Amino acid sequence: MSWREITTLNEWKEVLERSSERPAVILKHSTACPVSASALEEYEEYLRKDPNRDVDYLLVKVIESRPVSNQIAEDLGVKHASPQIIFFKNGEAVWNASHWAVTAKHMTAVLN
Repeated sequence: MSWREITTLNEWKEVLERSSERPAVILKHSTACPVSASALEEYEEYLRKDPNRDVDYLLVKVIESRPVSNQIAEDLGVKHASPQIIFFKNGEAVWNASHWAVTAKHMTAVLN
């Protein structure tokens, strides 16, 4: 499996609305941060192994798509951090982790 990047507010709105039918995970990623690069590697490792196939996997680049990143924080009520991973369904955050807590092992424990 792989993730899909969202770059517009309309894409985010569609994903948020669809989360009532299909939960989603989004990684908020900073292309300028080495900790975020590590989190992206962990995200991709999780997706290579045995990801939960009943979940959509997304990524937003927080610098390049700042309005989308800000809207995610507002809509889900999760204070922004980067890197940050958020699992949400029915339009509400269920779990989130940031910085060094974004690991494949942690994702497996929560999502599988």
